Amino acid sequence: MIAPARSLAFATVRATFEDGAFAERVFRAGAEQRGLAGRERAQAQRLSYGAIQRRATLDAAIERLADRSTRLLDPPVLAALRLGLFELLFADATPDHAAVDQAVELVKATDAAHASGFVNAVLRRAARERKALRKALLEDESTPEAAAIAHSAPLWLARMWWEEVGPDAARSLLAAANQPAEVAMRVSRVAGEQPEASREAALTRLAEAGVEARAAAAPWPLAAPEEIVVAGRLGEAVPAMVAAGELTPQSRASAAVVEVLDPRPGDHVLDLCAGPGTKTGQIAARMEDRGEVISVELDEARAAEVSAQARRLDLHGVTVFEGDATALPLPEGFDRILLDAPCSDLGTLASRPDARWRKSPRTIERVAAVQEKALLAAAKLLRPGGTLVYSTCTISRRENEDRIAALLAASAAGQVPALELDDLGALAPGLASPHEPRALQLRPDRDKTTGFFISRLTRND
Repeated sequence: MIAPARSLAFATVRATFEDGAFAERVFRAGAEQRGLAGRERAQAQRLSYGAIQRRATLDAAIERLADRSTRLLDPPVLAALRLGLFELLFADATPDHAAVDQAVELVKATDAAHASGFVNAVLRRAARERKALRKALLEDESTPEAAAIAHSAPLWLARMWWEEVGPDAARSLLAAANQPAEVAMRVSRVAGEQPEASREAALTRLAEAGVEARAAAAPWPLAAPEEIVVAGRLGEAVPAMVAAGELTPQSRASAAVVEVLDPRPGDHVLDLCAGPGTKTGQIAARMEDRGEVISVELDEARAAEVSAQARRLDLHGVTVFEGDATALPLPEGFDRILLDAPCSDLGTLASRPDARWRKSPRTIERVAAVQEKALLAAAKLLRPGGTLVYSTCTISRRENEDRIAALLAASAAGQVPALELDDLGALAPGLASPHEPRALQLRPDRDKTTGFFISRLTRND
């Protein structure tokens, strides 16, 4: 009686919110176990990811319709209501009777079968009152509280962005977190070719395979010459080229970090906090595999990914160290250092349906302490005249501009070598951070890519 796609979506929603499982992992495992592919798998992903992403909006709808707190509902009942309401409010292709009946059947198959009539009543009321419900929940974004419901975000995040970037930008960022993320790829450079030539060859192959792709087009540094953007279906060509090492999934903003670092052949480069190795590979390719890239990663599995990435791309100048970037006995005198620091990942919410529910102000405080320690360690390893790039994939003043201000203060106090913050905002004024105009704050709403903070410092003693 229950469609396989809805069964998987229900299991994914429950595992995410009841067991703390990562949505993408549990979905993939469930799809493989059930043998779901093609349209059924796509439908299951659309339903489960949508219900997870839209939790705040759906819970507000449930409380409005049921006149009770979601905390009072049995977990399977809450999961079925979230899934059914997502179909009724956001999935126009689903007939109302199918969304209601399937949610009821899902509850009947659990130990909360006694609540199936309640689920039926709530969802049927939602179908009748859909227009008014959508208006009440989605059209008011005048305050952080209303915007958090309209765009389904944690209230603390709506309030933080309201304060840090202003109401208009906050609303725009919250809305962008519910839009499909851009699909971008880095083209591996063919030995002896300019990156533009390798890119054009890859685009020709993709076009012949029926894949719509184009060169990245945007202001510096968002149009790295090795980056392409894929529109529509990936087909079989893109996964095959990724497996062969010809393409690497990488957002334009991520590639922009290495564009700002600007590694050259023969450089001695340190990539701290390097996992999973995407930027390490880009750095080594920019250096034409001449020179040395030292990649440091604390997590064992992610360190293994860095090594695997280098092997997949046939890069020989990469050395991987597993350990704490702030404690390893690394030599001083690097030409360029990249610290793409652990962060709250608030610039990547569109790519991960459950990410917004895993973050909190405590997350920001915890990673800010790690970032500060790593920055001080990195600055001491730079040679005179060398370049340090500090980046994060988040939009959070505490993790970004405040960390640079603290580093410059430490430099002025003699705790680390003398550092000067390069004026990246002068090179890309449209991307400058509102709090530190010499740094860049990339935004998913404005720039259509992941939200990255990028700063560059030069040791000038």
